[in-house]
Amino acid sequence: MRYNANMEDLIKKLEIYRLENRISQKQLANRLSVTFSTVNRWFNGKTKPNKIQRYHIKKMLGELN
Repeated sequence: MRYNANMEDLIKKLEIYRLENRISQKQLANRLSVTFSTVNRWFNGKTKPNKIQRYHIKKMLGELN
């Protein structure tokens, strides 16, 4: 599965957020109400967040009002 550039940027921002806040993938998953394996698959490029998940990611990153 290939990501488009916007999706890759969103995942990179999410990883930066995770590292800056010193949280694990499991903790990030809890904050987003998804499973650890879901977050892990995003970071490994195996799947991409769905529309609702993207909304919650952007909200957490402060990209939405």
